Amino acid sequence: MGEVENISRDTVLEALSKVMDPDLHKDVVSLGMIHDVTIEGNNVSFRFVLTTPACPVRDQLEGQAREAVQQIPGVGDVNVTMDASVPKQRSVESKQMIEGVSNIIAVSSGKGGVGKSTVAVNLAAALAEAGARVGILDSDVYGPNVPIMLGLNSQPQLQGNRIVPLEAYGLKVMSMGFLADADTPLIWRGPMLHSVIQQFLYQVVWGELDYLIADLPPGTGDVQLSLVQSVPLAGGVIVTTPQDVALADARKGVMMFRQVEVPILGIVENMSYFACPHCGERTEIFSTGGGERISKMYRVPFLGEIPLDTEIRIGGDEGKPVIIASPDGPTAAAFRGMAQQLAARISTLNLESEPPPVELEV
Repeated sequence: MGEVENISRDTVLEALSKVMDPDLHKDVVSLGMIHDVTIEGNNVSFRFVLTTPACPVRDQLEGQAREAVQQIPGVGDVNVTMDASVPKQRSVESKQMIEGVSNIIAVSSGKGGVGKSTVAVNLAAALAEAGARVGILDSDVYGPNVPIMLGLNSQPQLQGNRIVPLEAYGLKVMSMGFLADADTPLIWRGPMLHSVIQQFLYQVVWGELDYLIADLPPGTGDVQLSLVQSVPLAGGVIVTTPQDVALADARKGVMMFRQVEVPILGIVENMSYFACPHCGERTEIFSTGGGERISKMYRVPFLGEIPLDTEIRIGGDEGKPVIIASPDGPTAAAFRGMAQQLAARISTLNLESEPPPVELEV
């Protein structure tokens, strides 16, 4: 069936060019998000390809796109198929990418005990819940807690000379906790640490991943240096708590990422407050607002606050992240919001460094 007069592919694209992505600050046509425009009679269909399945304004963009096309005179039904294709992070000439992995995100903290692994696991689970392909590299070789938090206690298999990661809740997971006796302390120096990080990066069958979350050890030591020297990172997330001693160490984390030229994707303030489950009263046990103050001081994004929540502790002990165990609670909602901000920030950085994709006629 031919096209109705005045309705053409160019007319549809012109209408859609008025729809702006609020994170990328460009119209969706120039960003290459509109594909497979089809006109049958007076009905229009097209595929809207987001830069991440965790897009925080997915519904808003779909509604605006549909409305823009419906305003074309003569248009009948408008069918929008929402899809996502995560752009790859920028390559660096001196560093080796991991085959199949689009973006590597480092989650760090200046000191231990701030809930860094909890944040890494729940951010990963939130991204996977949104439809992204996600893996977790537990590079905290001295204190590998990720297996416990995900309920994994078996050993990975080999595929040739490569390690097949274990899986939980849609996440591919690799950790020293799978390979070492839980009661045996690891007393390793720099060269051994570098070797095991190299193995976890390049000798694991990660497959196709949109995001690989690397849970770093606390501090700014050999493992962190080995990771940032080996692979290009899409960026880093810094986890802190509100009290001054944690904030002082968080500042060192900011400076570490800046010295190695890794973009800081944002700061997360964990244990921000305690909300009484009976009366709802908010108690700020470890002070308040420190994470946001650091983000303003260093002009980096503040991803938000995570409360002290017994559901987090229970989920961590039972191997079920809070976003899975209590999906309708406020803590799960906070993690989802952070994951969306994280994905949007990565998309912005990737598209700023490379030209947008060009739509091809099918």
